[in-house]
Amino acid sequence: MYRAPVRDVRFVLEELLGAQSLNACPKLAEYSNELAQSVLEEAARFAQTVLEPLNRPGDTAGARWTEQGVVTAPGFREAYRRFVEGGWPELGADPEYGGQRVPRVLAIAAAEFWASANLAFKLGPMLTHGAAHALALCGSAAQKQLYLRRMVRGDWTGTMVLTEAQAGSDLGQVRTRATPEADHYRLFGQKIFITWGDHDLTENTIHMVLARIDGAPPGVKGISLFIVPKVLVNDDGSLGARNDVRCLSIEHKLGIHASPTCVLAFGERSGAVGYLVGEPGRGLEYMFIMMNSARLSVGSEGYAVGERAFQRALDWARTRVQGRPPVLSPGGGPAPIINHPDVKRMLLMMKSQTEAARALTFYAAWQFDLAEYGTDQPGRAAARARGELLTPIVKGWCTEIGNEVSAIGVQVHGGMGFIEETGAAQYMRDVRITTIYEGTTGIQSNDLLGRKLGKDHGAAMAALLADARRELEALPITDAAAEAARRAALEALERLAHATQALLRALATRTDLALAVSVPYLKLCGYVLGGWLLARSAALAQAGTAGAERDFYRAKIRTAAFYAAQVLPLSGALAQVVENGAVSVTDTDAALI
Repeated sequence: MYRAPVRDVRFVLEELLGAQSLNACPKLAEYSNELAQSVLEEAARFAQTVLEPLNRPGDTAGARWTEQGVVTAPGFREAYRRFVEGGWPELGADPEYGGQRVPRVLAIAAAEFWASANLAFKLGPMLTHGAAHALALCGSAAQKQLYLRRMVRGDWTGTMVLTEAQAGSDLGQVRTRATPEADHYRLFGQKIFITWGDHDLTENTIHMVLARIDGAPPGVKGISLFIVPKVLVNDDGSLGARNDVRCLSIEHKLGIHASPTCVLAFGERSGAVGYLVGEPGRGLEYMFIMMNSARLSVGSEGYAVGERAFQRALDWARTRVQGRPPVLSPGGGPAPIINHPDVKRMLLMMKSQTEAARALTFYAAWQFDLAEYGTDQPGRAAARARGELLTPIVKGWCTEIGNEVSAIGVQVHGGMGFIEETGAAQYMRDVRITTIYEGTTGIQSNDLLGRKLGKDHGAAMAALLADARRELEALPITDAAAEAARRAALEALERLAHATQALLRALATRTDLALAVSVPYLKLCGYVLGGWLLARSAALAQAGTAGAERDFYRAKIRTAAFYAAQVLPLSGALAQVVENGAVSVTDTDAALI
């Protein structure tokens, strides 16, 4: 049974980040640790009692395509109805349109529980939130009035409609065309890989579609963004005729079987009615609002599935009796496998990396809260730069960690992990998509180098590393394990600083050399920054080891110590690759591969 890690999440929010300080911002004056705890406990209850029971059945039954539209897995319609009745779609949305204003970091934290319990379900509300956010920032007053309240309430869902078969991630090759007609456009084309592109949960879906207006220039500068409702909406908000949008099929996927991934046809008859968002030719710019929001959310989905895999592996290891571990007394019989040193190592690997990924994701989300709600302009600008720097790291590294952790979970189960009935394999199948969603890890690393490091010549990264060093050096530490975590983190920060300088030199001379080691650099950032945050956590945990929650705080210190000893050393190898590994790629002719 899934147990939402409410206490772990509260530790990051309350003690590591001190998120309650956000109530000094006028728009968040009502925020408090007590409010956050209440939200988290209710989100946990929904995850544990409504979503988790549907996870395995949803994986088995999957979504089903019919001529009339997609039919979701049994139980999903009722779960979505309860999701809406609970007001969950409103969490973190703009109050102007019926939303509940809370810090982004709290919204990310609550959504973690839903992703752990049932990733296939969680994806739909995530995309709706992103579509509504983009519309709120870029849409006209009339468009906002017509669509946003229904989307924020969860009455209607939203999608991101980008990909075409011939284009893939190269959106400059998008061919879907938009022909002007009166106050709207007619869209013609076909899109693939549209998550929750069709379903029976709501009566309408608002598609945010990239298309090229007739006569627009080639490449990304010719792409515009359109609202294309599944069902047309009358001026008074009532539903009209069905639009010329049809789901041709749903994909047969490795995982997330209950999430319908659709092939959508626009304009098979007279053309799908679409409404231009903002200005022509700025579609990719507007879509990136959705994509950047989604990238942080997908990063959280990676470690969230890892958290669920860890819990299942831990339960298995505590009850599976196999062999006699050497640590037990001679002559004893078989014991639970958690007593075997290597099984304990695997579990600590799962736990420590999941906690590091959670801390890094929350820290990034918190930066965006400071950027949006902070009271001084220089501080807001610095926080936004830091949040934007961290976004590709969170998306890339946390999803890679989710894949690794879920795979270890299968290994802990042994042969039984390869059998679907134990449930361990589903997490590995489901989480695999997260490294691909919203751009692969390679695309994230290219973004980190080109749009982040290259844009400011490493200034935001240098400021982050300097702050991290100062914080670690100022921590009062008396515990030996916590001190070891601090030393390891400081050494790793130096390695990252040195590797960053090497990468900046490569960017200034030969871009191909930098790109050849961009993914190792992104992972290096993730491991090191995760180590910094766990070392801080260990220092903060010292004060609690003598209180009522002593085991909780002792575990924080031991987890950080393990990460410092067995995970953080990976940063040394990655730094070596960043500084010396590029030529092995660039000097190899493609024909020799």
